Amino acid sequence: MVDPGLVVVDKSPGMTSHDVVARVRRLAGTRKVGHAGTLDPMATGVLVLGVDRATRLLGHLMLTEKAYDATVRLGASTTTDDAEGEVTSTHRVDGVGADDVRAQLATQVGDILQVPTAVSAIKVDGKRAYARVRDGEQVELKARPVTIRELVVHDQRVVGDLLDVDISVRCSSGTYIRAIARDVGAALGVGGHLTALRRTAVGPFDLDVARTLDELSDDFAVVPISVAARASFPAVDLDEEQAADVRVGRALDLALPADAPHAVFAPDGQFLALYEQRGERARAVAVFV
Repeated sequence: MVDPGLVVVDKSPGMTSHDVVARVRRLAGTRKVGHAGTLDPMATGVLVLGVDRATRLLGHLMLTEKAYDATVRLGASTTTDDAEGEVTSTHRVDGVGADDVRAQLATQVGDILQVPTAVSAIKVDGKRAYARVRDGEQVELKARPVTIRELVVHDQRVVGDLLDVDISVRCSSGTYIRAIARDVGAALGVGGHLTALRRTAVGPFDLDVARTLDELSDDFAVVPISVAARASFPAVDLDEEQAADVRVGRALDLALPADAPHAVFAPDGQFLALYEQRGERARAVAVFV
């Protein structure tokens, strides 16, 4: 079995995130594998997985910023807000100008309330929303706060009776790029959906360190848990006495910024735990030794 750490996969189209987890379990020789944020089958790109005790990092990694490249198709709406769904309506786009598109996309930037796509993995009364839609139910999800830090428009081009718009997005976890396409299309009065989606980064892990499953089959590359923790969280290097306290879960006399968990390390560089400030002392969020 491989050492605990993170595996950064460049997911191929057509695979579910669970398909990738199953493949990595076989390659790693352990069932203790999980992922930090689902990618739809249509989507490609960065999928971060944890192996062994590094799976406990994943819930914290899901709070990090993500980046995507996408193509929005204006002029048609679908049941899934992407190209895998059935077309529900079409509209002419000859009255939609490039400046109109840019202006509507600009309204998506910042702290916004976004209604997730109905075929998301969000649970409604214990059942995934996409499963309810598949069973013929009408699903209406509540708007949730998300942050879109940057949205860049790269190209706009007419494709038959439709208009394709290539964009790049940096956003908080929990943002649905499909919902951006849906909402911008609705605002322009023509409908919209995604035809392509590629996740280019999850936190500090981007396509430069990602490997396809075929590449991992030849050379199973794991980011060691200590390296992953130092890259993903603010780091604090402890002395021996503090490290001994961490190993038994004691609070530390530190003054950490209160905005995020901090990764704490022993003098030899071993990753010990995630700590956060609670009152006058720092306390353990999760201990990894």
